[in-house]
Amino acid sequence: MERPHYRCTACGNITRFDVVVTSTIKEFHHFSVGGDVTVDNVDVLSSHVDSVSCRWCGHGKNVEVIDKALATGNDQSPQD
Repeated sequence: MERPHYRCTACGNITRFDVVVTSTIKEFHHFSVGGDVTVDNVDVLSSHVDSVSCRWCGHGKNVEVIDKALATGNDQSPQD
């Protein structure tokens, strides 16, 4: 699952965010005779971002989703 990149327009942060996500997940649990469990398959059935807040300035009022290239500094767009 591709995760979005964020930027806080209030302070400029692009690296530290608290993200609250609600997900419904289907897992295959394989139990040994001794009771140990191994999770062999994990399928995300649905996922929703509930909130995103900036770790630097403490709120989510100015957090926006940005292009991955901008977040990693790999923007290859031509410069005028």
